[in-house]
Amino acid sequence: MKRILLLGVNGQLGQQLLGSLSAIGEAIGVGRDRIDLTVPDTIRWAIAEIKPDVIVNAAAYTAVDQAESEPDLAMTINGKAPSLLARSAIDLDAILVHFSTDYVFDGSHNQPYRETEKTNPINAYGESKLMGELAVQQSEVNHIIIRTAWVYGAGGTGNFVKTMLRLGTEREEVCVVCDQIGSPTWTGDLAQTVTTILSQTIPIGIYNYTNSGVASWYDFAVAIFEEAKQLGFPLKVQRVVPIRTDQYPTPAKRPAYSVLSTAKISEVLGSHPPHWRVALRKMLPELLNS
Repeated sequence: MKRILLLGVNGQLGQQLLGSLSAIGEAIGVGRDRIDLTVPDTIRWAIAEIKPDVIVNAAAYTAVDQAESEPDLAMTINGKAPSLLARSAIDLDAILVHFSTDYVFDGSHNQPYRETEKTNPINAYGESKLMGELAVQQSEVNHIIIRTAWVYGAGGTGNFVKTMLRLGTEREEVCVVCDQIGSPTWTGDLAQTVTTILSQTIPIGIYNYTNSGVASWYDFAVAIFEEAKQLGFPLKVQRVVPIRTDQYPTPAKRPAYSVLSTAKISEVLGSHPPHWRVALRKMLPELLNS
């Protein structure tokens, strides 16, 4: 039985992964109280004590806008800590699973980004995540890097779905950006894919994984309200108004187009990811009953 160390167990992805990974091994979830990615000694000591066969790093600095004012902290957690995880994994001959993001790309494409495309992040968060990718790759650890995007789930403290549902209970009109395009991704499908990967033997390297289909944030918001109303969420929202990115300025620039190609992972696993709207329909009842 595999001994799996899961970092970031209290986050939305970590909570989902803990249950999923428990089906294939002894999943040991740890939070920041035990492994603080800003304190190298906690990384080394905890991993040396647990002696895992697999390290799954679901911990990250994810505050995209805040990273513009805290680039060093974002870089420490997202860029430097993965190198320490990789070194510890090498010492134990363990596999490292690390998550990255669509934000390593600049969004100038008009077709899905393959794993081999040239990276060019346009914000501090994306830069920090790219540094983490490179650190893992250059360490020569046995690794799987999974780039994902627009992640949401019932767990954790906040995401786009939860924000929209909160606004939908407070306002009759919600304005949402319509010129940023991506693929919403449910933690349930992402966690199950990671579990499937670890139960098989696949080549090391980078893989993209998102739910299938594309949407703007506006499209996603409209779908959230439509599906939530059918389930009986107490919403007062009547109108969703599409706006341009320049009408909603933020500290961090966002890629205009960050759809990731899932052809590689689909070929390896023999199936395509579920469509994002199908995934949304599965997640909302979970949130309603939580």
